[in-house]
Amino acid sequence: MSINRIAFYHLETLLWIDRLGTFSAAAERLNTTQPAVSARMRELEQRLGTALFRRDGRTMSLTPAGRKLVRDCAPLLRDMERALLGSGGFAEASGVVRIGAGEIAAASCLPPFVAALKEEMPGVGLEIEIDLTANLIQQLLTGRTDMAFAAGPVAHPALMSRPIGKVALVWLASPAVAAAFGAGDEAPPVPVWSLASHSPIHGRMRDAIDASRIAPRSLNLCNNARMMIDIALADGGVGIFPEPMVRGEVSRGALVELAGMPPPAPVEFHVAMRVADTEPVLVRIFEQAARLRIAPGLEG
Repeated sequence: MSINRIAFYHLETLLWIDRLGTFSAAAERLNTTQPAVSARMRELEQRLGTALFRRDGRTMSLTPAGRKLVRDCAPLLRDMERALLGSGGFAEASGVVRIGAGEIAAASCLPPFVAALKEEMPGVGLEIEIDLTANLIQQLLTGRTDMAFAAGPVAHPALMSRPIGKVALVWLASPAVAAAFGAGDEAPPVPVWSLASHSPIHGRMRDAIDASRIAPRSLNLCNNARMMIDIALADGGVGIFPEPMVRGEVSRGALVELAGMPPPAPVEFHVAMRVADTEPVLVRIFEQAARLRIAPGLEG
């Protein structure tokens, strides 16, 4: 056994393979290639003199020796990372953290959070991706992102999450369309816009629409809230919108609330990360994110 030839990156790579399940996912997380990850594991097996992986066709799993090494080394590497951070604090932290967020969560709380995070950890690079909640959770589970701000609840045994507040949904239209909508049967049907069915808040919108006087044939779907807002501003119809995203338009009178419509239930948002991620920087960012509180808006 050549312990003196085992490097930190060998063990770090092994832990990421265990956390994410595949060599390719570990390679993406470590900003390297799958052949490089495979080479590191071959070197580690050669220097330990034991097999760490069991290969079965195209699949691969840890051997008992590999599982024991992961269990024994995980706390040692975590303590080493904490010790290194302790010498300079989080101001000296480095690396890249990938954050995923839904469009609504991003508009509600992400900009000030990111600004504060960069002030505390200027050396940490951030990669932010805006996507649907379903995609965000999948990317989190596969290690493509480290943290996600998503519509909740977030329920998965591999993830931990914290609620960060609720976002109100409001019926809005341009003043001209709102007047036509209020005319009822005396005016042509007004187009109605809702987020698409794969959005986690589509159900709330659909319930509110079903409880209203709107004909089902008037309903149109869009997977982008900002596009829906722009359509409403262009007199293209009425819609149910996330209140934080339309405060400016409402305050200047470009959009007005529709009277007499059933109020949609607010949407609760959560921040989530993998349970297995114990890196001090990620834990610190998650703790900071968990303290966020989205203003309830018109529902408050």
